[in-house]
Amino acid sequence: MLNESEYIRKAEATRVRVLSEALPYIQQFAGRTVVVKYGGAAMKDSNLKDKVIRDVVFLACVGVRPVIVHGGGPEINSWLEKLNIEPQFKNGLRVTDAPTMDVVEMVLVGRVNKELVALINRAGGKAVGLCGKDGDLIKARPQGQEGIGFVGEVNSVDVKLIQSLVDSGYIPVVSSVAADETGQAYNINADTVAGEIAAALEAEKLILLTDTAGILQDYKDPSSLITKLDIQSSRQLIEDGIVAGGMIPKVGCCVRSLAQGVKAAHIIDGRIPHALLLEIFTDEGIGSMIVASPYSS
Repeated sequence: MLNESEYIRKAEATRVRVLSEALPYIQQFAGRTVVVKYGGAAMKDSNLKDKVIRDVVFLACVGVRPVIVHGGGPEINSWLEKLNIEPQFKNGLRVTDAPTMDVVEMVLVGRVNKELVALINRAGGKAVGLCGKDGDLIKARPQGQEGIGFVGEVNSVDVKLIQSLVDSGYIPVVSSVAADETGQAYNINADTVAGEIAAALEAEKLILLTDTAGILQDYKDPSSLITKLDIQSSRQLIEDGIVAGGMIPKVGCCVRSLAQGVKAAHIIDGRIPHALLLEIFTDEGIGSMIVASPYSS
């Protein structure tokens, strides 16, 4: 049984080993841009939310340049119910008629976005909240499927505003609402927005926080995690039905971002405390990393 002083020494030794292991990664990624799609349980659980925010601020403090993109599905559902609007989905997409679009914009831009900004600022970072409308950051177009209303896709991205903020030491926090050429607002999938912004920024990494361990060879077996794969093998997993359901668009946006120059894309379990730091600053990481080719580092 360890006495108190021995326990403290052991804890301090562990902390030093962790810092020592992290140092090469801190040196490697200092000055590089990392785009994080924030969602899932990590947004709903207050304890996890606090850890994600601290991780983001830590990244900024050691010289990494984080950009946060977020959704907010559960919060949208909650407000729709308060306003007696029944949430509806079609083929996995939120049916977004005009009243629903008003709620989506109110919640994502006016509530979730500003809450995240305030949390980052309170934790010692400097955050600025944006949506796709700000500075014509994102131009939207209709998704094209009938009966889903104002669900959009990314038509173009102009990251000059984000780049200016990052260069000035700020952490941009972007909600996935954008407008088309006429000013009509659209609700866009946050994974897609994160991938397109990462590509436009030529980011070092795109990281998707999810509620799964990553890409699994057998979705029923968490121990079947595939820790590293490339674009070709990712597409093959989709064709073989191993990547299915809601994981298809996530892997798809990772592949698209890699094809446009992002160095690596990661799908990690946001339910694990400090998942971001574990994935970026440890030898083993915790999730699935997708790279452009088998020869990518």
